Amino acid sequence: MPDVAGTTCIGVDIGGTFTDVVLSDGGRTWRAKSPTTPHDVSEGVLDACRLVALAHGTTIETLLPTVDRFGLGTTAVTNTLASWTGQRLGLVTTAGFEDIVPLARGTRVCVDGWLVMPPSLVQRDCIVGLDERIDRDGSIIKSLDVGAAQRAAEHLVEHEHVDALTVSLLWSFKNPEHEQRAVHEIRTRYPDLLVTSGFELQPAIREYERSTFALLNAYVGRSLNGVDALAAQLAHLGLRVPMLLVHSGGGSMTTDEARRVPIRLAASGPAAGVTASSIVARTSNVTRAITCDVGGTSYDVALVIDAAPERRTRGDIMGIWTSVPTVDVKSLGAGGGSLAWIDSRGLMRVGPRSAGAVPGPVCYGRGGTEPTVTDALLVLGYLDPDHFLGGRMALDLDGAHRACERLGEAIGVTGPECAWGIREIALAEMVKATRSMLSTRGLDARDFALITYGGCGPLFTTGVARAIGAPRLLVPALASVLSAFGAAASDIRRERTLPLSATLPCDPALLDDAIAVLDAELTKELDADSVAPRNRSIFYEVDVRFVRQRWELTIALPLPVTAATTDMLARDFRSEYARRYGEGAVMAGADVEIVALRGLGVGRTVQAVLEQRELVDLRSTPAPTGQRAVLTERNESPVAVPSYRRNELRPGHRVDGPALLDDVDTTVWVPAQSFAHIDAYGSTVVEMNA
Repeated sequence: MPDVAGTTCIGVDIGGTFTDVVLSDGGRTWRAKSPTTPHDVSEGVLDACRLVALAHGTTIETLLPTVDRFGLGTTAVTNTLASWTGQRLGLVTTAGFEDIVPLARGTRVCVDGWLVMPPSLVQRDCIVGLDERIDRDGSIIKSLDVGAAQRAAEHLVEHEHVDALTVSLLWSFKNPEHEQRAVHEIRTRYPDLLVTSGFELQPAIREYERSTFALLNAYVGRSLNGVDALAAQLAHLGLRVPMLLVHSGGGSMTTDEARRVPIRLAASGPAAGVTASSIVARTSNVTRAITCDVGGTSYDVALVIDAAPERRTRGDIMGIWTSVPTVDVKSLGAGGGSLAWIDSRGLMRVGPRSAGAVPGPVCYGRGGTEPTVTDALLVLGYLDPDHFLGGRMALDLDGAHRACERLGEAIGVTGPECAWGIREIALAEMVKATRSMLSTRGLDARDFALITYGGCGPLFTTGVARAIGAPRLLVPALASVLSAFGAAASDIRRERTLPLSATLPCDPALLDDAIAVLDAELTKELDADSVAPRNRSIFYEVDVRFVRQRWELTIALPLPVTAATTDMLARDFRSEYARRYGEGAVMAGADVEIVALRGLGVGRTVQAVLEQRELVDLRSTPAPTGQRAVLTERNESPVAVPSYRRNELRPGHRVDGPALLDDVDTTVWVPAQSFAHIDAYGSTVVEMNA
């Protein structure tokens, strides 16, 4: 493991409202926030880096040459998908399957309360079928006409004017011969055209997910131009190490790998936060945690079990079901910048539209007119208008009041009642998303602690914890910039999948041969990432299902593989299946099969570390620094709530609720009948059942 003592690490997370940065020297940490600059993300990143350098007592020009690691969580790919501004695509597939992608498997997404089909990545006129066929065993039924592949490419390039082209043929994961030949011919004919292969990128079962992976990757192919420009500016200012980008799987990747598979950055920021939460869980001796990130535009919830993020091999990206491996994060549009509005039924709604960084909430004084969640929190008394961002930014309380009053008039309520309703609606959506994450896995909230972060997180998640019955809440010392810390503290993580078809128990030699292939590929990739052999490890897992069933479960594969190992895989699968879906769902006597082997290559890098703090006398809790009138119920008077400076609290201090703990960039709400204390790493621990 690399020695992190005395190393200097910077982590950056580009959010929808703020760009966050964390600086660590292996012992102490500094943090800063700067408004995100959508027109040029590098401007916001450099502004945040200048602020954190100032907090450190230096300048960006002096700091950057000393940095040993620069990690970035980027929204570049997410923004391209959200705005649907990617490349014009062409698709070459097997004849008869041209409509699989446009039909989107019947998926519907919610737009302003209506269920509609998601926008299509590729227009139907830009899809061409090749008269070839390979069966499910990999046998060639009808040979590929190479000339037809060339003519298909010519039509798409010359007549449909596509910017990029994807080839994804039926059963190519079993036998890639036809797909490889077609891709070779097209690349030879158009050497400057981006041509992607579904098999090359993700050789996994299911042609729909394989095709959407390749299409999404091609669609966002130009998204990293802004990241390249940022890297050039940082190098000009003295940064001597390459940037590492946080990918959707929760690890880091080099910029070269990001250019090859940019779609893996689709959930970069949320994945960084969950990775950082797993570090917080380990330091706080928490084995099971629900992570709750309330940022400027969304609420993201995930699970950490045995101090490791829960991951998935397939999932939804902007309404498109695909096989991109990601940390399993459920998101909804309910963050600090989420706008409140009245729908056609006369009901108040919150999100998914957001005020973003520009103009931002009304209280920011940048031209916003519609009330947001942040405006509501200010009106209700949860936020101190004079000490936002440590006093660097004054909030317009009167403006927030007027905005809530205008919206309230539409439904016949006062401004404070409207603000109360905005918070309650956002909280209800957060509770629903959190319960869904647990119930679909058969998990009990009483076994979990909540780890909350993001600027607004600690003002909401005590309510989430109480609603679901979680006994404890942790607010990390770096809560408002935790995703940035994750960008500075995540391992390099490579992933490769190999399709298999084997009924358990199977011949161990089958798995050994597949492991040898993946081991060689992952070793080569970790070599390319400059990870020393002593700092790397490779793990394996298998996707297992009942024979012919649609869905798989992922089971860890211990090494070495023996006959006993394959027996154990079948038992572990049945046990996990019963835990998730109930004993009655287990099909007695049904065969179990492996459909894929996955190799995970992890490279340990120089990383930021959490700052450990000194224990103080348990009896020396500081006195409140003030109090605020907080409206906690719709038809009641505001309650006088004492406020404390969170940075003055030390391990051993205890604060009884109700109370507000104000930090430079976040505030913790400690409700009545609960209390808060500080742990050894500065996390605020709220015990819900005091």
